[in-house]
Amino acid sequence: MSVLRALVFLGMLYLFLMAIGLLGGSFKMLGKDVAEGLIATTTNPFAGLLIGILATAIVQSSSLTTSLVVALVSGGALSVHNAVPIVMGANIGTTITNTIVSIGHIGRDDEFERACGGAVVHDVFNVLSVAVLFPMQLATGFLDRAAGVLSGIFYGFETGTFKSPVKLIVKPAVKAIHHLFIDSMGATERVAGILSVILALILIFVALSFMVRVMRKLTASKLEKWVHRIFSSNAYLVLIIGFVITAIVQSSSVTTSIMVPIVGAGLITLAEIFPITVGANIGTTVTALLATLAGNQAGLTIAFVHLLFNLCGTLLFFVPPFMRRIPISIAQLMAGKFVRQKKLVILYVVVVFFVLPLVGMLVTRGW
Repeated sequence: MSVLRALVFLGMLYLFLMAIGLLGGSFKMLGKDVAEGLIATTTNPFAGLLIGILATAIVQSSSLTTSLVVALVSGGALSVHNAVPIVMGANIGTTITNTIVSIGHIGRDDEFERACGGAVVHDVFNVLSVAVLFPMQLATGFLDRAAGVLSGIFYGFETGTFKSPVKLIVKPAVKAIHHLFIDSMGATERVAGILSVILALILIFVALSFMVRVMRKLTASKLEKWVHRIFSSNAYLVLIIGFVITAIVQSSSVTTSIMVPIVGAGLITLAEIFPITVGANIGTTVTALLATLAGNQAGLTIAFVHLLFNLCGTLLFFVPPFMRRIPISIAQLMAGKFVRQKKLVILYVVVVFFVLPLVGMLVTRGW
């Protein structure tokens, strides 16, 4: 039975990862041109911040948003200074995936509260970081100045390319599904994208249901104690684990989304998942950084901005142990509200990631 459960869990984990990849790929099909158009037309820093949130929520990938920013900066269409707020906004926008995943636990109150807390702690951490660092950046320009110094030091280093193992194993399945909708069924790219998003959400919820069911069987087992021992050890060690995993899989959303059902099943606590989240934030900057070392110096500067922003957020809300309580407490409070009024979590996703950025963007740009 243990072997069978392990095989079921691995199968459902692959399905879950494939569904996350399908969700991101489908949103890119639907919104890449929209995101690029939004990013290319910004000059107001407040609008840039909101565009970063909206564009990343649309395409479900901070990597894609920052890649577009790097390309526009490298081509001279966007200045480094104007690109910094967009990168900050992308950090907030990328957290939408976790919250969508946590909705899969909505049928069980205790499980949903734990999963929701584990998801929104990522949102809270990034929002708090932006709340502190964005005004400092406006006043001093310290991020692009420091990143400019670093890019001057490292520019010209030769680097190779690294392929994410997760992308390698899920990409064929994602392509096959898109091929099925477009070539076999004759759907347009937009229709195929919509159908793929719906299918991805269904697969996420199905995979979560089975994964949590298997993990619940592990409660009070040696494995639970082993998992708890790892995540309750030195917080910096756990942060490094999150950093390494994310650098390998090249997606903070994958790392943190995998953690959501583990928290939901009660194997680890919200406080124990927090270092993984912080490490994932830093790890997600590595791929772009390596990729731009041999490229345009302006693009490299933006990659360093992303890294420095996440490091500064870590110094503020993680390094001092007492500061960790702030994002954790806010996430617990939000999860408690969401479990009592479940409609709020849907409202939260729609308003925070789409309505407010869109309205704010239109207001700040004078439309």
